[in-house]
Amino acid sequence: MALLAVLAVIGMSLVWLATPDGAGLSDDSIAYVVGAQSLLAGQGYRAAWLESNEPITHFPPGFSIALAALSLLGAHPLNGARLLNMLLFGVNAALLGWLGWRMTRSAWAGVALAALFVVNDSLLRVHAVAMSEPLFLFFSLLAFLSFERAWQTMSPPTAPARRKKSLAQPPDRSLRWMGITGLLTSLAYLTRYSALALAATFLVAILILGNGWSLRLRRAASFLAGFLPLVIAWSVRNVWAAGNLTNRTLFWHPINSETLMQGLRTFSGFLIPIKEWRQPLFKTPELFLAAAGLIALVILIWLIGQVRQRRLSPSSSSPEILGWVNGLYIFGYLGAILFSISFFDASTPLKARILAPIYLPLLLLLVGAGAWVWRRFGRVGQGVVLAVGLFLFSVSAVGQGRTVSELSKGGLGFASFRWANSEIMSYLRRLPQGLVIYTNEPGAVYLYTGHPCRPLPVRMDPVTGLEHDNFEQGMEMVRQEVKAGLAILVVFDRPGDDFGILTEGLPVALKTGQGTVYHTPILLY
Repeated sequence: MALLAVLAVIGMSLVWLATPDGAGLSDDSIAYVVGAQSLLAGQGYRAAWLESNEPITHFPPGFSIALAALSLLGAHPLNGARLLNMLLFGVNAALLGWLGWRMTRSAWAGVALAALFVVNDSLLRVHAVAMSEPLFLFFSLLAFLSFERAWQTMSPPTAPARRKKSLAQPPDRSLRWMGITGLLTSLAYLTRYSALALAATFLVAILILGNGWSLRLRRAASFLAGFLPLVIAWSVRNVWAAGNLTNRTLFWHPINSETLMQGLRTFSGFLIPIKEWRQPLFKTPELFLAAAGLIALVILIWLIGQVRQRRLSPSSSSPEILGWVNGLYIFGYLGAILFSISFFDASTPLKARILAPIYLPLLLLLVGAGAWVWRRFGRVGQGVVLAVGLFLFSVSAVGQGRTVSELSKGGLGFASFRWANSEIMSYLRRLPQGLVIYTNEPGAVYLYTGHPCRPLPVRMDPVTGLEHDNFEQGMEMVRQEVKAGLAILVVFDRPGDDFGILTEGLPVALKTGQGTVYHTPILLY
């Protein structure tokens, strides 16, 4: 336990060193930060960075609530995001190590697992940005621990002979822990909607692995009793306040090769953290596709084999349950993400923050396999495990050192000095409140100036991947309002954006290397 605490402190220090200018910021990060500010202002969970100030439903409120709570203790939400995710990097490392110890019954295996977490640069990058994934991982790890505790306290069904003498069943001590597991899973859902995959994983495990259908159904009901109240309450709020559950509609848009290649490239960074090794190999992406397929096949065969051998019966001597449920979760989570991209949100990027929930089970199963080899093959197996473990740790540590050095040179995304010291932002801060501002970066403008904005029309809907019918009309309306002195247009230069037609002939108020501000003098008087 002491070594886990030391590793947790080391992990926290790495995040602190990697974020000298604060946690990285993206559009989604700003939504969480501004959502926290809106909660603190007593306005509810609203998109205050937009002029419409509509209720937020696309982003669940868990992370914003946590930032608001830290603000009550004196931390600005931006600083709170850095502090919270820094603490979570250490805590998540310790929790994963604890899971490893519970699964293998080896304290050293738990320490090795926590160490691999701490030196994993993909996981560090996830915790170095003001996003909800670290908090989601925290609740997920607690849910796995609670489920394992419920499994260890399960009572076997009463034998038929005994049932004749007494109609009373022995108390099933697992029901309370199943309820706690459901509650923790609902907290994960209020942090990221993808926690539905976690809930499905637990329910499948309960129904497949339990002893006796009566007890299985009771345990599933107990889990749902803990899971559903918060989920239903938040869903009712969304429908009542905004008329939708998550600001997404069901629409078929199959995953394209570009998205799959992005996911494969992200996964290659997890497998090979040293860039100079990875890039030459990725010229043949089929290698990583084959590696991912082989890993999935091995895990699937192991999952089926464990069930067929009946090695997962509830008892204090069946630690395999943690590995089995985590292995099942890998397939459940990936299936949920692919389903979401295909039917709800085509713009979901398969980056490290999206794939991070499967990295932890993969590390857990890797260390579990190492512990099995260690015990099964004597000195030879122990030598192989030590050699492979030291190699993985060394390579990961090199990659981690480079990542910390890279991130510490400047803020990530909107947290960089380029945005904090922006001449455009300084110009906008001098303008009076209440002006109509159109921009392609409404979140950043609000964060640094306090001006709510109107987003510019976009040709392609990022959710459905289809072209908007009224794009041209929307652009022309913006042009006319700016020319008439009724609005300001702020265009930040971004790769892929083409606003040449929109801005042609509009009066330029300020032009910098970052972008351009358009408006007529009438607007200011």
